[in-house]
Amino acid sequence: MMPEPNYLIIDDDPVFCRVLERAFKRRELNVAIATDSRTALQQAQQMQPSHVVLDLKLGTESGLELIIPLLQLDKDIRILLLTGYASIPTAVEAMRRGAVNYLAKPADADSILAAFEPAATPPDIPDDPPSLRRLEWEHIQRVLKEYEGNISAAARAMGMHRRTLQRKLKKRPVAQ
Repeated sequence: MMPEPNYLIIDDDPVFCRVLERAFKRRELNVAIATDSRTALQQAQQMQPSHVVLDLKLGTESGLELIIPLLQLDKDIRILLLTGYASIPTAVEAMRRGAVNYLAKPADADSILAAFEPAATPPDIPDDPPSLRRLEWEHIQRVLKEYEGNISAAARAMGMHRRTLQRKLKKRPVAQ
């Protein structure tokens, strides 16, 4: 008989953690939460989770940095990277580090649990993904469109100086 799965939810948004924790508990699952990497590693050592829901951005830290330490605790931990900043390079990097799947926010408890299933297919990762410069260019264009061409607002949203964004926009689009 297989042991009951234990779930560890790691996300810097405490409200999201509590909502997901309640949803998992309603399904009678064992669950713990952590809102930073230090607490996450302590929780993982104590509870020995079989499944981890890991947010890509943990405040100023990257969730990608936690994948290997979590797998060092138990090589059989199934890690799902959950993020509001979905991109091909982060999906590729998460899979290379050992995550079993990658899911973009918003995601509900059912879709998260389904992503852990063996039949769940990981995201399609092309054999020849676009370059990082190309992805950056596309991201800048999306954010700029979202802010209706307002360079100052788009620069703030991306965490860069307005002049830096203006210099990047003066360059030609990067080829695929």
